[in-house]
Amino acid sequence: MNNKTFGIIVVVILIVLGAYFLFARGTEDENESENNTQVRGSQVQVHPIFHAAMRLSWAGQDIYTDPVGTAALSGMPEPDLILITDVHGDHLNVDTVKAFSKADTVLVVPQVVADALPQDLAGTVVVLRNGETTNQKGFVITGVPMYNVPESQAAPHVKGRGNGYVLEAEGKRVYIAGDTGNTEEIRALQSIDIAFIPMNLPFTMSVDDAAQAVLAFKPKQVFPYHYRGQDGLSDVNRFKQLVNEKDSTIDVQLRNWYPQ
Repeated sequence: MNNKTFGIIVVVILIVLGAYFLFARGTEDENESENNTQVRGSQVQVHPIFHAAMRLSWAGQDIYTDPVGTAALSGMPEPDLILITDVHGDHLNVDTVKAFSKADTVLVVPQVVADALPQDLAGTVVVLRNGETTNQKGFVITGVPMYNVPESQAAPHVKGRGNGYVLEAEGKRVYIAGDTGNTEEIRALQSIDIAFIPMNLPFTMSVDDAAQAVLAFKPKQVFPYHYRGQDGLSDVNRFKQLVNEKDSTIDVQLRNWYPQ
């Protein structure tokens, strides 16, 4: 083999290796981002966990919503903030919260959840009622009513018991709906950068109602979450279609909240 032929072989090998590593890196990035999304124009990172549970990495803090299931939280960063929306078992598991909460964790909860938490719980419990605002860990947090429509004392969620939340920091506003119907309070929301919207009858909204709610308050970005009900998973692709047929500027993000 002469030097020229050897040189050509070396060049080909280098090209093949380069293409392989570029492909591998691209696949790694794709897998990493498949269930994690950065909100446009900010440093918010969304990490779905399960059903109503997620982690938001934002402004140097790790914020968890409705952490249920100790195994699912294993190995995750310690919580700076925990937001719990309601007392139902798919939103509150006392053993999980007790194991996960640390001394410097702040838990923002409605009164019904505070009443269910043990007295020896690590962390600080802040009770927030509908319409109230608190400042915690650099975030302005407002409690938003969450309830079924039409209202009924026999409904799974009655007005005043649980909280949705609007969080504000770094000039961005994030809405976490919790278990709610298409209420007047949702439709009146303003300047929401990212929203998490449930859709699972009979506990929250239908896909159509969820789309109507989103089209009313027009968040810049919306994630369907909490979308498994008695009949299985809701059709989140149809939700995306319904929203974008009427308003293509709303960025509908589909993520997997139900890993195997």
